[in-house]
Amino acid sequence: MDPSVKKAIYERVATEPFARTFGMQLVELEEGFSAVEMVFDPERMNNIYGRAHGGALFALMDEAFQTVGQTDGTIGVALNVNVTYVSSPPPGTRLRAEAREVSRTKRTAGYQITVKDSDETLIATCQALLYKTGKPIPFL
Repeated sequence: MDPSVKKAIYERVATEPFARTFGMQLVELEEGFSAVEMVFDPERMNNIYGRAHGGALFALMDEAFQTVGQTDGTIGVALNVNVTYVSSPPPGTRLRAEAREVSRTKRTAGYQITVKDSDETLIATCQALLYKTGKPIPFL
């Protein structure tokens, strides 16, 4: 992976308002792989049943998807995301979303994304499809 691309993505995530709102941190980034973490805060992330809101878990997966999709230095945009929610995390646990590229063509790339808690319990899994525009990321 080009070091300037890696640095630029790390810097953008650190200043991205949405990631900062949820306390997300990009912790690993390589060509075709990304890991993003956040602490599950039930005061801000619970649903009406007192369980983890699917939108909060999706946000974590989407951040990993967003970052892994740019590792080649070009803009990628989501075409399809399919999420399966498996369990609700315990309050205060650190969640980790890992996105791995599993396929690539000239214009699309497929990813498998998992969210696990600090005990390695599977919280959610996701299949995602990205459209590669071929345009360089603008913040290099």
